[in-house]
Amino acid sequence: MNISTVKKVFAAGAALVFSAALLTGCGGDNAAAKKFLNIGTGGTAGTYYPIGGAIAEVLNKDIQGMNASAQSTGASVANINMLADGSIDLATVQNDITYYAVNGTEMFKDKKVEGLQGIASLYPETCQFVTLQSSGIKSLAELKGKRVAVGAAGSGVEANARQILAAYGITYDDIDEQFLSFAEGASALKDGNVDVAILTAGYPTASVQDIASQNPLRLLPVDDAVADGLIAKYPFYTKTVIPAGTYAGFNEAVPGVSVMAMLVAGKTVDESMGYDITKAIFSNLDRLQAAHAVGKQIMKDTAKNGMSLPMNAGAEKFFAGK
Repeated sequence: MNISTVKKVFAAGAALVFSAALLTGCGGDNAAAKKFLNIGTGGTAGTYYPIGGAIAEVLNKDIQGMNASAQSTGASVANINMLADGSIDLATVQNDITYYAVNGTEMFKDKKVEGLQGIASLYPETCQFVTLQSSGIKSLAELKGKRVAVGAAGSGVEANARQILAAYGITYDDIDEQFLSFAEGASALKDGNVDVAILTAGYPTASVQDIASQNPLRLLPVDDAVADGLIAKYPFYTKTVIPAGTYAGFNEAVPGVSVMAMLVAGKTVDESMGYDITKAIFSNLDRLQAAHAVGKQIMKDTAKNGMSLPMNAGAEKFFAGK
């Protein structure tokens, strides 16, 4: 091979190396532009998981370069802790739990969490006070001296029970409180071991439907004036009416209060991303409705109801129509 040929081969090889470097550089830029978003939900049998999965699908479809994935978690309290340590970026959380986290109260007493941002309230989770019609109890004001399953110790349900009873001037000194999960409380109610069982969940709730299938039940209302006072003190509550016929054999509409399942972002979600996330979700509500029945209650008109923390600036911008 003569000198001229060697020079040509060398030049061609150098060109290939340079082209490869350019391609690698382009690939690096694309990788840098890729947006990875981890979404915390709840248990696979609950509501948060399918809704979170649908949100991930919507974001991947609508936001260029997005790679969002939903993961099963221990739900609200676990999600707050994971947002705080940066292991997830976005999560479904009850708005009362978020309120406790940002204010350092209840289960977050002396453990205030910084940097949480509201994206949107999604759908109501209603505080339900369940009794059997045979108990004769028709009002929360009648619970003094009664046996009440108030939720598991340290749970969000127990905090709801304590706050709502206090609005009626009732403390645990006035009742026989029993710290039972709702599954335990439901069994105790059916067996006659408690007079009232309390839960916080979207309605109709399967465990309450189970009670109604075996025993005529009654849901106890939260009076309008009491609800107003409660909301003034705890801004995460919203008014709700459980429609007549929600549970078999009980055909009365029941006024009550709910907390909201909401979408919360951590520090990793900036204004631009917050806007894109919010726009994508509220432009694809049909996909969320297809994922779970509660999706039908997710609406732009109610997306700021019970907002219990400062909103992400991009989400705020979207709802302001800017």
